[in-house]
Amino acid sequence: MAEFEKLQAPTQGQAIRFVDGNPEVPNNPIIPFIRGDGTGVDIWPATKKVIDAAVEKAYGNNRQIEWFKIYAGDEACELYGSYQYLPEDTLEAIRKFGVAIKGPLTTPIGGGIRSLNVALRQIFDLYSCVRPCRYYAGTPSPHKRPEDLDVIVYRENTEDIYMGVEWESNDPVGINLIEYLNTKVIPKNGKLSGRKIPQGSGIGIKPVSRLGSQRHIKKAIQHALRLSDKKRHVTLVHKGNIMKFTEGSFRDWGYELATSEFRDVCITERESWILENSQTNPELSIENNARMIDPGYDSLTEDKKHSICLEVRSVLDKIGSSHGNSKWKNMVMVDDRIADSIFQQIQTRPQEYSILATLNLNGDYISDAAAAIVGGLGMAPGANIGDKAAIFEATHGTAPKHAGLDRINPGSVILSGVMMLEFLGWQEAADLVTKGISKAISDQKVTYDLARLMSPPVKSLTCSGFANAVIERF
Repeated sequence: MAEFEKLQAPTQGQAIRFVDGNPEVPNNPIIPFIRGDGTGVDIWPATKKVIDAAVEKAYGNNRQIEWFKIYAGDEACELYGSYQYLPEDTLEAIRKFGVAIKGPLTTPIGGGIRSLNVALRQIFDLYSCVRPCRYYAGTPSPHKRPEDLDVIVYRENTEDIYMGVEWESNDPVGINLIEYLNTKVIPKNGKLSGRKIPQGSGIGIKPVSRLGSQRHIKKAIQHALRLSDKKRHVTLVHKGNIMKFTEGSFRDWGYELATSEFRDVCITERESWILENSQTNPELSIENNARMIDPGYDSLTEDKKHSICLEVRSVLDKIGSSHGNSKWKNMVMVDDRIADSIFQQIQTRPQEYSILATLNLNGDYISDAAAAIVGGLGMAPGANIGDKAAIFEATHGTAPKHAGLDRINPGSVILSGVMMLEFLGWQEAADLVTKGISKAISDQKVTYDLARLMSPPVKSLTCSGFANAVIERF
């Protein structure tokens, strides 16, 4: 059993182990929890009560979570001393027990850790941030048809600009780096001719790797395989039209993965067009098929036309028999969209999307925008998943002015608990919580943030009262 400086692990229960990236879960797992700062004092007790009640109702005495309190944020400083926002005890507990859940944490101001949430993701290499956004009937929304949105954002967690490799405008190292780039690197690259980084700039580096991209997109495809019908759909979201060698490569590496490791179960959007055209008209020529998948075909150069014809022929030769005759319709569809286009389309055509695989920054924006459509961050859960650990968390902040008032919406952490139960393979308990939350909202048994937006406004429940309402509706 793990040894800690100031903590005592439960004497009952067992650790969750990860084998080939998948959890092996005992019937009595020890799960560390971080209460969270600010409203965490209200939210966590409500969440724990709901999760425990669901596990008991679903499994009786056959399964039980052994909770282990660990510390981060302001609460950690109270126990471990000033500026000890993320003590080694906490890190050791997550290493030993594999799965943890946490409330919102304060981001320290000034030097040191730039974000506790980002630090935890990087320390444990939790490379996929998973944020489902779905609508619960009765939740106030600014959209006419929020029920059309049911997406899961897979946000890459460890690369992109969130890696934090940057320099202030007055940093001597940054100044020297700008000088080196302007005098040595940029002039030697013909594509960058005439460009120059202005003196006095703050600069950052945006790393995007094949390994980081593909292991993340792999998680998204594996998730899609657990879905059915049109929800078997992964969209690669990127700004590859501008950032061709970072975000563009993310897209390319995603397609490479889909058409190699997942060849038997994946189809790309362009491949589906080619196969559908051929099936609809078996006499269709290669050139006319090419013309149908690329409407600007006739205005292209001969070399480009030849390239598209080769693409059509290759698809028909390589996967015509294995994916044709509508077999591809039961496979995972992989396509791509420009990030700014997705911002529009999740509002105007949300029913067309299922899983959005994104880089770090794009995923942050898109998941928050999607959450706003279905009721706001109070109803937005999150999970950070790697090959050796997983941490489930509130997506929203600490809202300290509401702390201790028993009024805040615990939905984000409760729904993160649903994700944790699903990750454990305890689907029956997860379904009970989902059912309870859905029914509580449709019955207008909600906290103040939702109650005040309902028309007409309804009397609100306390944070703990909402937890009771959820349990009563299992």
